[in-house]
Amino acid sequence: MKTVSSAIAPVAFAITLACVSAADVSPARAEAACDVDKPGSELSLMDAAKLWHCLNEDLVAGYRTGDKRWIPEEFINDYRSWKAASDFPAASSVHGGRFLVTFVNPVGEKAYMQFAEEGVKMPEGSVLAKESYTVDEKGHVAKGPLFIMQKVAEGTSPVTGDWYYMAVAPTGEPMAMDVITACSACHQASFGKRDGMGYPKPEARAKP
Repeated sequence: MKTVSSAIAPVAFAITLACVSAADVSPARAEAACDVDKPGSELSLMDAAKLWHCLNEDLVAGYRTGDKRWIPEEFINDYRSWKAASDFPAASSVHGGRFLVTFVNPVGEKAYMQFAEEGVKMPEGSVLAKESYTVDEKGHVAKGPLFIMQKVAEGTSPVTGDWYYMAVAPTGEPMAMDVITACSACHQASFGKRDGMGYPKPEARAKP
C-alpha cells in the first residue's frame, strides 16, 4: 500500500523548503512559517507539495487533539496509513478553493482509485479522508479541516446517498454542520454519476 510518505515525499526532497521553525513565530498563526510570496491561485503542484510538507506534522497533530465525540477516533488515528489518492495537493472548486490531500481506506481503495466518471458504487465501509489548507491572495497559509466521508449500508441515509459526512477542525474539535446543505447537496449535484465523490485533479492523482 502506498501511503502519503511515499506518494508526495519525492517531490519535497527535490525542493528546498522555505519554512522556518514554527517555534519562531506567534502561536496565534503558526502557519506563518509556511507563507509564500504568491497567491494560492498561482501555486504550481510542486509549490503545493512544498507547503503540505511544511504543514503536515501540525495538521495531523491538530486533527488528533481532543475528544472526537460522534466521529470514530480510528478514522483520525488511522487515515495516514491508508492509500494516498493524491501525489500532490490540489485546489478544489467544491471545497472553497482549499488545497486537498485525499486518502482512501482499504475497503474503498480499489473502487475509488479507478477514478471512474460514472457507474461508480462504493462498497459499504469505504472511508475517504481529506486534509486541507488554504492560501490567500497575499500568500498567507492557513490549516483547514479534515473532511471525512463514510459509506454506510444501502438505505441507511438515502437523502445523502448513504454517505455520512464529518469534519474535524484544525484544532481537533468535531465540526457541527448541516450535512445536507453543506455537503451532500453539492456532492450529489456535482458528482452524482460517481456516487457523490470528488476526485483529485487529474494531474495530482496517484497511480492505483
